[in-house]
Amino acid sequence: MLHADVSGQVIGAAIEVHRELGPGLLESIYRICLSHEMTARGLSVDSEVLIPLAYKGTAIPGGYRADLIVEGKVLVELKAVDELLPLHEAQVLTCLKLTGLKLGLLMNFNATSLARGLKRLVR
Repeated sequence: MLHADVSGQVIGAAIEVHRELGPGLLESIYRICLSHEMTARGLSVDSEVLIPLAYKGTAIPGGYRADLIVEGKVLVELKAVDELLPLHEAQVLTCLKLTGLKLGLLMNFNATSLARGLKRLVR
């Protein structure tokens, strides 16, 4: 499956979750429901993936935790905040660098419309 196909399916699943639940819940609830929705659609989903980090030659296990990795290709970082900040984008870009993945989706489920809380980031 191509990156664009995977990201399109992820976005479709996220819109469905947002439509069902609306804004105002905890990020963990959206992660569980989105994972369920994508799995039901036949996508391979890894949740809360530990990303190793190396600092000056020292391995730091679990230095970062990715919310979701879909089909081994697309990183999904979920938020439930008033607004997305540059810091959130930096988190996604750093995680893409650490994992070697090329495409990340940053989603803010606290937005009134998921389209307003969605950013696609490419490394």
